[in-house]
Amino acid sequence: MRALVVVNPAATSTSAKMRDVLVGALASELKLDVVETTHRGHGRQLGREAAAEGMDLVVSVGGDGTVNEVVNGLLTDGPAPHLPMLAVLPGGSTNVFSRALGRSRDPVEATAEILSSVRAGRTRLVSLGTVSATGTSTAPVRGTAPGTAEVAAAADAAAHDGWTHPRWFVFAAGLGFDAEVIARVEARRAAGRRSTGALYVKEATNAFLLGRERRRPAMTLHLPGEPDLEELFLCLVSNVSPWTYLGARPVNPSPEASFDSGLDVFAMGRMGPVRMLHTLRQTLARRPDARGRGVHRRHDLEELSLTATRPQGWQVDGDHLGTATGLRVRHVPAALRVVA
Repeated sequence: MRALVVVNPAATSTSAKMRDVLVGALASELKLDVVETTHRGHGRQLGREAAAEGMDLVVSVGGDGTVNEVVNGLLTDGPAPHLPMLAVLPGGSTNVFSRALGRSRDPVEATAEILSSVRAGRTRLVSLGTVSATGTSTAPVRGTAPGTAEVAAAADAAAHDGWTHPRWFVFAAGLGFDAEVIARVEARRAAGRRSTGALYVKEATNAFLLGRERRRPAMTLHLPGEPDLEELFLCLVSNVSPWTYLGARPVNPSPEASFDSGLDVFAMGRMGPVRMLHTLRQTLARRPDARGRGVHRRHDLEELSLTATRPQGWQVDGDHLGTATGLRVRHVPAALRVVA
């Protein structure tokens, strides 16, 4: 079996020596090409090339950002039976997609699991989502100036009636508060801070208490066949459950979300610190079931859209992409075959 291994050398939870061990284990049973990513968007390029060259398997070694790039490359021309399968080795700080597939958090154990599944032919088709944005403004990411991908996205939006070309997401997309928190964390990482659960909690607290968005919510959620939900400051669209993790602890605002159903929405309207803390506790509970005034949940959606009266941050799979005034989100069933 021919496999391309896409390695993110900046992955936060694996060392260069560890990645060499993982690649060596894969090479014992697979015919490998190994490429390290060198810039933002490189994983997407490699995924596109793997599809064009007829690879059997692509293994992503990195975090969720690396997975997202590879998937967008593989699906450049949309889902198709001939596309390479995807396997994911955890190398980031949260590894949401890898854990949703049932992979061990330990990269060595996850490698053994992948090889066992490949030998046994254990694969599955998973649903994914696509998101397009309008009113976009790109922002420097992790302390760098906008690169080729950001410039191309801006040109792409101009060429599609103001909407960006649909971008695939594997586990989540969002507009508003969650994207603002991600932007704050990325700024701290650019300044040398390590990405940890504590850092996310600190930045989320600061954004909620000091930010204006929850006091003057700017977003409206549009769902087919339903009245609009107005004055929202957060809207998170999930393809899996949990949405993310604080270390080993799952954060689960949409517990019904699944690869086998449509998309789930978790949205929040105007609320104070006490109600926000109560809602957070509900998402962290052993049996999560966030409810109450200002909390809106929907399950198994095929499409939705969001608009905002002023620019809001937007994110895809935990990657802050700048600001936008609208999103269009679609569910795509059986989009990609993965090693189960």
